[in-house]
Amino acid sequence: MAKEKKFMTCDGNTAAAHISYMFTEVAAIYPITPSSPMAEHVDEWSARGRKNMFGQTVHVQEMQSEGGAAGAVHGSLQSGALTTTFTASQGLLLMIPNMYKIAGELLPCVFHVSARTLASHALSIFGDHQDVMACRQTGFAMFCSGSVQEVMDLSAVPHLASLKTDVPFINFFDGFRTSHEYHKIEAIDQEEIAKLLDPADLKRFRDRALSPERPVTRGTAENPETFFTHREACNEYYDKVPEVVEHYLGEISKITGREYHLFNYYGDKEAENIIVLMGSATEAAREAIDYLMKQGKKVGMVAVHLYRPFSVEAIRKAIPETVKRIAVLDRTKEPGAEGEPLYLDVKSALYEDPRKPLVVGGRYGLGSADTTPAQIISVFNNLEMPMPKNHFTVGIVDDVTFTSLPEVPEIPMGDESLFEAKFYGLGSDGTVGANKNSVQIIGNNTDKYCQAYFSYDSKKSGGFTCSHLRFGDKTIHSTYQVNTPNFVACHVQAYLHMYDVTRGLRDNGTFLLNTIFDGEELVNFIPNKVKRYWAKHNISVYYINATKIGLEIGLGNRTNTILQSAFFRITNVIPIDLAVEQMKAFIVKSYGKKGEDVVNKNYAAVDRGGEYKQLEVDPAWANLPDDEAVEDDAPAFVKELVRPINAQAGDLLKVSDFVKHGTVDGTWQNGTSAWEKRGVEAFVPQWSPENCIQCNKCAFSCPHATIRPFVLDEDEAKDCDLPMIDVVAPKQLKGMQFRIQVAVMDCLGCGNCADVCPGRKDRETGEVKKALKMVPFNVDDPVMQQEAKNWLHMAKNVSSKQHLVNIKQTPKNSQFATPLFEFSGACAGCGETPYVKLISQLFGDREMIANATGCSSIYSASIPSTPYTTNPEGRGPAFANSLFEDFCEFGLGMALGNKKMRERISVLLNEKMANEKTSEEFKAAAQQWLDGKNDAEASKTAGDALKPLIDKDAEAGCELSKELKTLDHYLTKRSQWIIGGDGASYDIGYGGLDHVLATGEDINILVLDTEVYSNTGGQSSKATPLGAIAQFAASGKRIRKKDLGLMQTTYGYIYVAQIAMGADNAQTLKAIREAEAYPGPSLVIAYAPCINHGIKGTKNGKRSMGTSQREEALAVECGYWHLWRYNPELAEQGKNPFQLDSKEPKWDNFRDFLMGEVRYSSVAKAYPHEAEELFTAAEKMAKLRYQSYVRKSKEDWSEEA
Repeated sequence: MAKEKKFMTCDGNTAAAHISYMFTEVAAIYPITPSSPMAEHVDEWSARGRKNMFGQTVHVQEMQSEGGAAGAVHGSLQSGALTTTFTASQGLLLMIPNMYKIAGELLPCVFHVSARTLASHALSIFGDHQDVMACRQTGFAMFCSGSVQEVMDLSAVPHLASLKTDVPFINFFDGFRTSHEYHKIEAIDQEEIAKLLDPADLKRFRDRALSPERPVTRGTAENPETFFTHREACNEYYDKVPEVVEHYLGEISKITGREYHLFNYYGDKEAENIIVLMGSATEAAREAIDYLMKQGKKVGMVAVHLYRPFSVEAIRKAIPETVKRIAVLDRTKEPGAEGEPLYLDVKSALYEDPRKPLVVGGRYGLGSADTTPAQIISVFNNLEMPMPKNHFTVGIVDDVTFTSLPEVPEIPMGDESLFEAKFYGLGSDGTVGANKNSVQIIGNNTDKYCQAYFSYDSKKSGGFTCSHLRFGDKTIHSTYQVNTPNFVACHVQAYLHMYDVTRGLRDNGTFLLNTIFDGEELVNFIPNKVKRYWAKHNISVYYINATKIGLEIGLGNRTNTILQSAFFRITNVIPIDLAVEQMKAFIVKSYGKKGEDVVNKNYAAVDRGGEYKQLEVDPAWANLPDDEAVEDDAPAFVKELVRPINAQAGDLLKVSDFVKHGTVDGTWQNGTSAWEKRGVEAFVPQWSPENCIQCNKCAFSCPHATIRPFVLDEDEAKDCDLPMIDVVAPKQLKGMQFRIQVAVMDCLGCGNCADVCPGRKDRETGEVKKALKMVPFNVDDPVMQQEAKNWLHMAKNVSSKQHLVNIKQTPKNSQFATPLFEFSGACAGCGETPYVKLISQLFGDREMIANATGCSSIYSASIPSTPYTTNPEGRGPAFANSLFEDFCEFGLGMALGNKKMRERISVLLNEKMANEKTSEEFKAAAQQWLDGKNDAEASKTAGDALKPLIDKDAEAGCELSKELKTLDHYLTKRSQWIIGGDGASYDIGYGGLDHVLATGEDINILVLDTEVYSNTGGQSSKATPLGAIAQFAASGKRIRKKDLGLMQTTYGYIYVAQIAMGADNAQTLKAIREAEAYPGPSLVIAYAPCINHGIKGTKNGKRSMGTSQREEALAVECGYWHLWRYNPELAEQGKNPFQLDSKEPKWDNFRDFLMGEVRYSSVAKAYPHEAEELFTAAEKMAKLRYQSYVRKSKEDWSEEA
């Protein structure tokens, strides 16, 4: 009796983790997108007690870096344990040195890689083959899968073949396109795989383990007379690999019924034109080949599975005898090479082939650029040309070097049963999560095949998302975005004006809109081009006010479940009763740990998903003209680059567009985020001037610089008829007018400003009336449109008064300085950005920034939006990102380069001053600069005086002045800041951080401490406190948090501070001011609440990211976090350099603080017995840490002591 097939709906990462778990005893890992979920699954399964094929759980060890993970893998293998790791991109490159060692020592193992782009002119977290191609020389065998099903079927092959041959493997598949694509697939059971493992192979591996019982020496050094000869001894091991892999592919084929080979051929057996490629594009190529074969064309494809060792014999055998022309497609770019790697391998393999086919090569799909059947057809069209283009690109328009192939219109693929849907959402509104559930509901409860893919920008929340779902009766091979949907849901009404949401929607299709409007108001809101499309294509349109329903239920802006329910009800893709039952089952699975209240609210959301209405589409709309374009004064850079990318039309840009604007090297103009004006918030603050005490706390705490105090002089006030109040203080501004203005189109509506507002106390009633309250935001409300105009008026017509006050004196004064970091892509309520913004206000006009990769680099520099901007003089922060692991060294390099250039200026000035022809005026100005060059204000004043004199002499022909003119931007003393998160600072970059601080150079390091790896999904770091749950700490972290600040004080010459803005504005300002002024290295560690914390509050009070500033205050108040400063200059005065700024904590509040964050409360729900022990230990550790600070603060540093 045939064994019943077992199906599951999962993504590629889950499939790879599922198989690797069977073979793994130890997993040494480090998080990196998009491979992290593999390690997270393994960690979670291990915590639950899942057994591998040896009857044990896997030991998962998170390391401090990928280099560390590779070293741990190497050591574990030498000890005789089957060991695995999961990585991608830059992380894989950090493993290369150990990969050479592991391969050279013939240690069998598998590295599972979600192949990802390498950072070059810009970082990209998305997929291509650049990372794995950088490893093809390491000695690792390389095996590729092209779909989620192939990952499930074939991931066992590298494990089995590695044990059989002693050659280590990279098992790779496309990042995001396969790693994150959900697919209904046939699962393979562990018992089936276990039968394929040869016990003799396992014994041979175990017998080679290092042991004092049979000691040997490995890792030797070798001299010239033997190294070469010795290295060649491994050849026979690699010669066996193709045969062994082919054998196991045959065994897997028997289990699955799907035929696999080293090179799989698909297409006409007598094909004349074929393509060769590997990875997910092989699936889209199948569809293109089927389409062309129906037209009678003899075409085919060779899909590569075993890439290294590259079997010449096998690929020649796979290619049809009739072949005449071959196009090889590489998903990588190697500038300066004669061709990309796979192309060169195929060309070499066929060099002596008697068929002598013409071989051309091309590039496709870099950075997850979509690869469609139409693009594959373009490649086949090229092969039919008399002289096919070689070294081509496909899917882009290269109008500079003319490599691109002509575009072919998109063609709907798939059989008649295929249903395609697109869902436009906002990051963190739950749309993506709901669609992941939807595809599993359909896949697990029907006979339909299903697929889901999610595209989004780099913002962690609040950004654009688009979910692409497909359902059908046959296997789905469409590994590209949905371009011709049957159904479109737009969950954000503003998107109708921002994006082409009807693009590709099929005739007679369906459109669902979430909107607060109804009736004529709704019709007037919808753009003409959208109404025209609906009428021309006979679209059925439905709408629902999920925003209102969500508020009524108590879900806030989480509209996902309501809209998911509406989707199932409108489309009837499965019976609605089954859909409701399964949606509620997934609600328990997704939200059960958050409590019964959350579950019940989502149940209500499911039930109310039927409250949609149908909009009658007027046939007359088919003749509507385009809406009148709104012209503004945006620069060409914004109009021609920024706006098309923001409109999700970046794929329509040409190569020349980037060349024209000087961005070839990745340089991007500052201040482009000010042009976004997304208007995506649900609420905005409203100012009541009569209750305002002018404290500026709202502006100080705002994560996005969207609420600011404006001070108007007499002339400015005359031109402004908006509500204003007299300035109370400081005295320099007396007589002027004060107004708080909100940038309603840029605000994300977090509510922190209203939460921190102290308000004004009524003397008679004692009632406190706040100056700010949150009110609903509607982009088309005339009141809000006027507020948007008010912002533009204030920003353009009211000058900054920061030059009139000492902005470093008080938190209030600091907010009169214009932020040079505004409207970033950070989450609503972000705890990090207020610190970054404050630094830009204090030092931005001379600030240099070296930023670690992570949240702070993504919200600071994700094109097209750059939040760092300039002041009226054109000065502002200069930002650059290198890597995750080297941000401190990168910043030190900036400081050293700046230092050297300023030394050069000194040399040139002294040389010019020694020349008798130099004017006395120049000499005096030069001496003034030399005397004050290390003081910020003095160097700026002197530099401004010196520049025109340099210009004058340079024009007169002075060679020294000509060189000085090229260096005059170094005249003002720079403020060097190095910014990174706790993952970068405590873990992967700690060695660099420690060394850079130890150099004694004048640099400032800001650590944004969220206590988890925020940007990669909330993994544990050495900053994660004892007891907190995080990825790789599934049942709560068991070791205490590293005290980074106290460690660095041991040097004695480093300024160190620990701050929390919401707890003490003044201490934060003072610490940052002192750190920057200190003539040496400084380290400022800032507590930053994060969306990953799951801030929710307890019965003692609601908390959220809308109260993140208060969360910081609560953390300090209960003793969870402490405020202190260590200033070495005090030690030189005989004073104690350590100053404890925190008050005695209220320890009774400690447990309540923990339970108000899901990262702690979920431990209590999932592991109640361990939780009590962990939380008790966490409080004990907090007390021990506080006591250590108290002892430090009482030290006697007087000379007599």
